[in-house]
Amino acid sequence: MDKRLLEILVCPICKGPLQREGGGFGQGPLELVCRNDRLAYPVRDGIPIMLPEEARALSSGDPLLAR
Repeated sequence: MDKRLLEILVCPICKGPLQREGGGFGQGPLELVCRNDRLAYPVRDGIPIMLPEEARALSSGDPLLAR
């Protein structure tokens, strides 16, 4: 995923920053994580899916929130 694109993308709900997580060998699928809303947006074929209904809810103990 292009670093410049990641710099301009924000969470569609709170307009907060997103963190790139996963996508490497053994790291799970690539996702963009909003720590404020505890949501992980999927990236499919290099395209971020920024729809709240497509986001995966993260539990308060999820390791993605601790990074």
